[in-house]
Amino acid sequence: MSTPVTESAPIAARPLARHKRSTKVRRQRVRAAWIFLAPMLVVLVLVAGWPLLRTFYFSFTDASLSDLSDTLFIGLENYLIYEDGRWYGVLADPIWWRAVWNTVYFSVVSVSLEVVFGIIVALVLNAEFKGRTLVRAAVLIPWAIPTIVSAQMWAWMLNDQFGIINHLLMVIGIIGEPIAWTADASYSMWAVIMVDVWKTTPFVALLVLAALQMLPKDCYEAAEVDGIHPVKVFFRVTLPLITPALMVAVIFRLLDALRVFDVIYVLTSNSTSTMSMSIYARQQLVEFQDVGYGSAASTLLFLIIALATIAYLYLGRNQLKLGGD
Repeated sequence: MSTPVTESAPIAARPLARHKRSTKVRRQRVRAAWIFLAPMLVVLVLVAGWPLLRTFYFSFTDASLSDLSDTLFIGLENYLIYEDGRWYGVLADPIWWRAVWNTVYFSVVSVSLEVVFGIIVALVLNAEFKGRTLVRAAVLIPWAIPTIVSAQMWAWMLNDQFGIINHLLMVIGIIGEPIAWTADASYSMWAVIMVDVWKTTPFVALLVLAALQMLPKDCYEAAEVDGIHPVKVFFRVTLPLITPALMVAVIFRLLDALRVFDVIYVLTSNSTSTMSMSIYARQQLVEFQDVGYGSAASTLLFLIIALATIAYLYLGRNQLKLGGD
C-alpha cells in the first residue's frame, strides 16, 4: 500500500518544479531585457527628458533668448494671469486658440482623408494586376521624399504667379485667373491639407496593405461562392479584420499631425489662418525671443499630445477587453 504514495509524491512535485524553473527563466529574461534597454533609456533621458524638463522650468520664468541665465520665477503668469482688469498669458491669447483650432482642424481633416485614400490605395495594390510591384514602389515615393523638400516643391507649384497648378487649371477652364493658394486665407488651409494628404497617404496605405496581405482567403472564397456583394464583404469582413492596423496608422498620423510644423511653415509661414501650435511656440521663442512664454506654449502642446496618447491607450485597452469577453 505504501508504493503508490511514494510514486505519487515525485509526480505531484513535477508541476511545482516546472513552475519554479519557468519563473526563474522569466526573471532572467526580464533582467536581460532591462540590461539591453538601459543604454537606450539613458540616451532617451538625455536627448528628450532633459530638454523637456528645461522647457517645463522655463515656462514658469521670464526667460529671454538674449540671456537665459538671468531668469526670474513668475509662476503661472505665462499661462494665465488677471491684471489691471484683463487676462494675460497663453491661455488668454486669441491667436493661441486660433492655432489650437487650426491644428485640430488640420489633424482631423487630413488624417480622415488619409485613412480613406489609404484604404482605397491599399485595396488597389492588394489586387493582382500586371506591374503591381512597380506601382507599389511608385506609390511610396511621396512618403520617401523629405517633408521640407515636398513642401517647397508644392509651394512652387501652387505659386499664383508661375505655379503649374494655376496654369493647368486655367488651360482646362476650371478657373479664369490665378489663385493665391498659399496666401489667400480661403484656400491656404486646404492647400496645406492637400499637400499633407499627398505626402502621408502612402504611409497609411502601407500599413493597411500589410494587414490585407495577412487576411485569410477562406472567408473571401466562401463569400464569392455565396454571391455576396464585394462592398458588403468589405464592410462586414475586411474592415473589421484590418481595424487594429488601421488604428495604429491613425494614432501615429494623429500624433504627427498635432505637432505639425514643417509643411505649414514652408507653405504659409506665420499666417494666422494656418498657424499651428508648433508654429505659435516657435514664433514666441525665436522671433519674439520670449523663452518663458514660448515654453509655456510648448508645454501646453506636449500636454495635449500626451492626453491624446493616453486617451488612445485607454480606448484600445477597453477594446481589447471587450474583444476578450
